[in-house]
Amino acid sequence: MALTLLDVLLPRRPRRLSQFIQGPAANHVYMSYVGAGWAYARLYRRFKPLITHGDPLLGWLALDGYGFHEGYFHAQRYLSAQRWPRRLTGYERRVFDQGFGRSLWFVKAMDVAAIAQTIATFAPDRHADLWSGVGLACAYAGGVDQLTLTTLRDAAGACLPQLAQGVAFAAKTRERAGNLTPHTEDATRILCRMSAQDAAAITDQALKDLPADQPLPAYEHWRQRIQSRFGGAGADNYLQVQRGHL
Repeated sequence: MALTLLDVLLPRRPRRLSQFIQGPAANHVYMSYVGAGWAYARLYRRFKPLITHGDPLLGWLALDGYGFHEGYFHAQRYLSAQRWPRRLTGYERRVFDQGFGRSLWFVKAMDVAAIAQTIATFAPDRHADLWSGVGLACAYAGGVDQLTLTTLRDAAGACLPQLAQGVAFAAKTRERAGNLTPHTEDATRILCRMSAQDAAAITDQALKDLPADQPLPAYEHWRQRIQSRFGGAGADNYLQVQRGHL
């Protein structure tokens, strides 16, 4: 957050964030971009530089961070009006929803019934992205037992692939940072039906030969590839193919 503020307010050296990510924060790149999104939420600036001049793939996580910030600090505003910030357009709104969904894990105090009821009040075409954010939060932050995770799996319904994709993102974030936790392992075992290491591996494998940004950003192609691995036996078969077992 601080480096992003300095890049924007003191533009003579606008590479502090990227140098940090390429250096000491290399293993924490996901959280670094999320933190940048918090700063942009306070600055009321456009996110384009982080997507076009930063990392064109992971730079989208700044918008995820923005969505979390707004959902956490201004929950009632967004829960009542159910509108996106006016400065967001197109796919930006979808990534905002992913971060907003992540905030629900905390705003609703990990109450699965309350989270599901809240998501149900939004337009149906927003549900998948909101559930994806919930999946990331439950696996990264934890705070619940295995029975609650099972209840969460059932509550997601048709959005289970998106929930599982968020869980896989969390597993990869922790695996890269070297701080995998038992609650992340519980989440991947129950929601992805595999270990945290295998869930993280799926996110890496899905990066291979990503298409260009048109008509959807490569980031969304990446997410959809991961989601496609959690439709029944798809994820297990995919891992076996990658390992040469099929």
